[in-house]
Formats: sequence, structure tokens, C-alpha cells
Amino acid sequence: MNTSIYIAKRYLFSKKQTHAINIISGISMLGVLVGSAALIIILSVFNGLETVILSLYSNFTPQLKIEPLRGKTFDPNTAYFNALAKDKSIVSYTQVLEEKALIEYAGRPFIGTVKGVSDDFLKNRQLDSTIQTGSFTLKDKKGESFAVIGATIQGSLGINLKNNFNSLQIFSPKRTAGTSSLPMNDFVSRSIMPSGVFGIQQDFDDIVVTPIEFTRELLEEPKNVSSLEINFMKGTDVDDKQDEIAQKAGGHFVVKNRKEQNTELYKTINYERWSIFMILVFVMVIAIFNIIGSLTMLVMDKRKDIAILTSLGANKGLIQRIFFFEGMMISLIGCIIGIAIGFIICLIQQQFSLIKMGSKTSVLDAYPVAFDPMNFVLVFLTVIVIAVIASGISARLSVQGLDDMKKDL
Repeated sequence: MNTSIYIAKRYLFSKKQTHAINIISGISMLGVLVGSAALIIILSVFNGLETVILSLYSNFTPQLKIEPLRGKTFDPNTAYFNALAKDKSIVSYTQVLEEKALIEYAGRPFIGTVKGVSDDFLKNRQLDSTIQTGSFTLKDKKGESFAVIGATIQGSLGINLKNNFNSLQIFSPKRTAGTSSLPMNDFVSRSIMPSGVFGIQQDFDDIVVTPIEFTRELLEEPKNVSSLEINFMKGTDVDDKQDEIAQKAGGHFVVKNRKEQNTELYKTINYERWSIFMILVFVMVIAIFNIIGSLTMLVMDKRKDIAILTSLGANKGLIQRIFFFEGMMISLIGCIIGIAIGFIICLIQQQFSLIKMGSKTSVLDAYPVAFDPMNFVLVFLTVIVIAVIASGISARLSVQGLDDMKKDL
């Protein structure tokens, strides 16, 4: 075994003349342990929340979305789009017509988005996982239209799905708005009963989903659509399909994948992840730099040992390595135990969901956990880098006053 590592190990586990040194070393190791465990736990929980949010987002949004490059609507009845709808790799081909509208319920107004969808929209079997109350029903057996509303709309308007006497009143400006002397004559008004409430995230929860026929009447738009939403069979290379559709559809259309449909959501998730990580790293820096204090006191406690070692031929490099490895051992032991404890806590939460979020929604009850091997590597490397810096400073301080130590001996 390397001499410096051997001596460092003896110093780490041996009793010191000053009992406070043992306590400070233990506190330093405990700080690294708690910091490492906290990093693993919080990053794993954050990964779990990210997985849940993106899965809900993916359940509601299509794999590809075709929109006009300019303007709000376009005619989908072209030769290429009609042929695309018959592509055997496509599971659902949904025509969408959406626009901002005034939504009123029991005299309370709300500005939201009305999204009319064709029948293929309901081929997405994951839609039910977004439902908080009611069901994702857009038409009954009699052909009557229903609306599925976002959680924000329900909360703002106080909508009760069990109340069959109040319906949603949706208002949209007429194409000839401004020609009438009565303001209300400039609006098209349609009523519709809500059948369910879905919850995903704030950007989606102000939407009212209706059959496209209802929205066409409301917006006075008989043939055009706002977009085409496409989902493919499993195993389909969506990136290749995106490139192919963009090329064949021509330069008048934009084809977006899920990430491109909501770039702000992905940016927000990344910003939050790194913000949390940097805050915890700062806490870890404070914990690890306690090692400098404990090693400084250890140098004072071992002045005679250091003087004897130098008298026996040990150079400054050996003395520095002893205290460098001492600091690294404290950090590594704390880090490894902390990572293990963090993993065990996350595993228990993943299996038994012991820690609840305080919400009894159907979407999410307990804090979710998702493991990412890169998180463990990242935490370990972060601790190593900070420990190397702190131990290096301590090692340089250990040889200061070395000549005075020899004189004292």
C-alpha cells in the first residue's frame, strides 16, 4: 500500500489527542453524506416529475403537427394530404380547428381556446389518463356534442359536471363583426354540456375540446383547419416521417414534432433541473470545505508526527499527500454512503409511495421517482472535483511552518 495512503487511513480512524477533531471530521463526513443523498433524492424525484409531465403532455399532443407557415388556417383537402391520411403507418389523422373564444358558465366569463377535433382524435388510448373527473366523451350515441374542459377552466368557472341545468356558453366574433348596432349580434353563440375535466399543465388546461363540427359552426369555418395532428404506429421513425412530410407538403407548411410544439416546456424543465442542481452543489461546497478546518486541526494535532516523518527523510510532497488523501477519504466515504442512502430512500418511495404530495388528484398522488444512471455519475464526479480542491488547499497548508515543527521536536 502507498505510504501516504496508509498513514492517511491510520489518521482517519485513529483517536486524536483533541477529541474535537474527531467530531469535526465526523461532521464533515456527515455533511458530504447528507449532501450526496439530497442530490440523488431531489434529482431522482425531479426526473420522476419530468417523466410524468412529459408523459401527460405526450398523451395529449400528437407525434407530428402540420401547421400553415402563414395565416391561421388552410384547406386540408389537397391531393397530398388526402393520400397522407391513407398512410398505413398512421394510427390517427386528426383535423383540428381551434381559436380563442369567450367561455361563459353560470354568468362567469373566461377567455380560453376552443379546440375542435375530428373523430380520429379519440383513437389515442392515453387520453383517459389525463382525465381528473368525468370522461373523455365528445359525442353520445345520439350524436349530441359534448366538451372536455381543462382543469384551469373548471377552477375559474366553478363548473359542476353533475349539474345538468347549466351548460357552457361559447362566444366567437362573426366574420362580419362590427356591422351591427347591437354588440351581441356581432358574436356567434353556441351552448355545449361538459363531459369531463382533464389536467396536464397550465399551457393546456385552458382548452375546451369539442367535436370539429361544433367548432365549425361556432367559427363559421366550413372547410379549413388550423392544423393536422398525426400519430404513428409503434416502431415508426418519426424523424424520417417529419422530414418526408415537410418535403412533400411544400414550403407553405411547418411540420413540428412534440418538442417543437412546446419548446417553452422543455426549456423550463431544463432550467429547473440545473437550478436545483446548482443550489445543492453550493450546499455541498460548504459541507466539503469543512474538511479544510478539520484537516488544519489535524495538522496541529500531529505536529510531532510530521516532524518525526521529516526527520526520517519524508519530504514535503509525502506530507502533502497524506493530508490530501485524508481529505479525499472523508469525502469519498461520505459520498458513497450518501449515494447509497439516497438510492435506498428513492427505491422505497418508488415501491411504496410513502411520501404524498398532499393532493388526491387522479393524475399524481405521491412524489414520483425515476432513476437516471447519469445522476449518480454526476453527483460522484461533483463531489470528487470539490473534494480535490478542498483537499488540495488543506495539503498545501499542512507543510506551512514545517521548519518550526522540526525545531519544536
